[in-house]
Amino acid sequence: MKKIILALALCMFSAFAFAQDATSYEGKSFGEGVKKGNVITTAEVDAKLGESTKKDMKVTGEVVLVCQKKGCFMNLALPNGQTMFVNFKDYAFFMPKDLAGKKVVIDGFAERKETSVEDLKHFAEDAKKSPEEIAKITKPKKEIVFEAKGVVILEN
Repeated sequence: MKKIILALALCMFSAFAFAQDATSYEGKSFGEGVKKGNVITTAEVDAKLGESTKKDMKVTGEVVLVCQKKGCFMNLALPNGQTMFVNFKDYAFFMPKDLAGKKVVIDGFAERKETSVEDLKHFAEDAKKSPEEIAKITKPKKEIVFEAKGVVILEN
């Protein structure tokens, strides 16, 4: 009888341990992943930031560029033709280099920043831009930068 009870307890434990979390997005997860709820589109980021300099949020959007050196950053499309730069908290994870064109959900902090010419040129080099394109970078850029603690590449 003890063996039957022990076997049932082990089966129950296994069922709970390997159960899928229905509160997370389906897809390949990086970092801390992203739990469902309160997700906005890239078009809403500026409005949600409002007058704040930095704000915690979850955002969904399409990847248009990934660092071709390591996958250490990506850009998401904004509706105005611009992009939102996304880096990864504590440099703890990287994205696949072939991610352009896929939809993702990111969780972290959006922040208004001014990116220096030096950093812009460095990012352009990592993105494998041509020397001519890099030479055209002469001014710092005011932009929204996102530090993601988790990313999910959506399956659909």
